[in-house]
Amino acid sequence: MRLTADIWVSAYLTRLRLAAIPAFVVSRGDATAGAVMVKLNTLDGRACCYQRSFDLTTGERQWVVLAEGDEPEVDQSIRRQSGFDPDLWVIEVEDRQGRHLLDEDGLK
Repeated sequence: MRLTADIWVSAYLTRLRLAAIPAFVVSRGDATAGAVMVKLNTLDGRACCYQRSFDLTTGERQWVVLAEGDEPEVDQSIRRQSGFDPDLWVIEVEDRQGRHLLDEDGLK
């Protein structure tokens, strides 16, 4: 069974909340077909944006870095992607330690 974007986002936000990691839906996309990006804001002027992709050798889903660096530059990359995909979900995670939980089971 393939999870819809809205269900995945809800489950992800719950995991983050249980780990006491603040996160917010910055852009709400299409509930069934929207892609999801996760922006990790380390609250020091830096950020990293992750997007879901497929490993071409194994076919498994994975999270890869779309943009990383100064927060305004990362935000600009996200805006460009939103221009290509109006159904895009954007989740912003705020954690000084750089935790995002995307490498945990069930989130790939």
